Amino acid sequence: MKRVKKHVVVTGGAQGIGRVVSQELLNNGYKVSIFDIDNEAMEEIRPHFPSRHCGFFVTDISNEVSLRSSIRAAIKKFGPAYGLVNNAVYEIFKPMEELTLDEWNRAITTNLTGTFLCSKYLAPYLRETKGAIVNMCSTRAFQSEAHTESYSASKGGIFSLTHAMAVSLAPDVRVNSISPGWIDVSAIKKKKAARQVELTKEDHLQHPAGRVGNALDVARMVLFLLDAGNSFITGQNFTVDGGMTRKMIYV
Repeated sequence: MKRVKKHVVVTGGAQGIGRVVSQELLNNGYKVSIFDIDNEAMEEIRPHFPSRHCGFFVTDISNEVSLRSSIRAAIKKFGPAYGLVNNAVYEIFKPMEELTLDEWNRAITTNLTGTFLCSKYLAPYLRETKGAIVNMCSTRAFQSEAHTESYSASKGGIFSLTHAMAVSLAPDVRVNSISPGWIDVSAIKKKKAARQVELTKEDHLQHPAGRVGNALDVARMVLFLLDAGNSFITGQNFTVDGGMTRKMIYV
């Protein structure tokens, strides 16, 4: 039986990368509070996650009232947080001329402002436990495909917010970010949305690593950055993309 370790909050923890991160944290003895706006997705995974060590909190991280209520409930259940994984995301990809202001604002508010608010309100507990924050950035913060303005802008903001918070919260709290590349999470969603994408040989071989990434690749980096033994690492961004951002592509 693994010894239960520290309390980690994972936003957007019911689907995709967040779900696998939450599961790996539990597998490694952490207590996990999942903050997610999608209660249906949380209810689907609840039977498979140990209730003694995992809490589910319906949360809109862009809403201070909702967020602070969930933080109070999570702290009451598991004690002060040692870690925060800011993973929740809103994605919309459409031509810039068609992107509405409401859609732009939702992406910025969920992805960037939500990361700020979660960090702001959990910071006192993280200082107390000498903990760590892991922000989910993206390779799209540094390179783009068409029609990704709101998403790319929010992730670029997370990159900058990460090193700013690392300095502001030093030396008590370490803050780092992860920039995933192509991570296939098509089947790691609630039942009505899960559709495994058929990956081709070409999809895999265009990556220097020889394959498309999976959520476990990111979860392993989260575990590394939360580990107190890595206390000399802060303010950094770690790219997990199979080498794609280092590959020159000429057509």
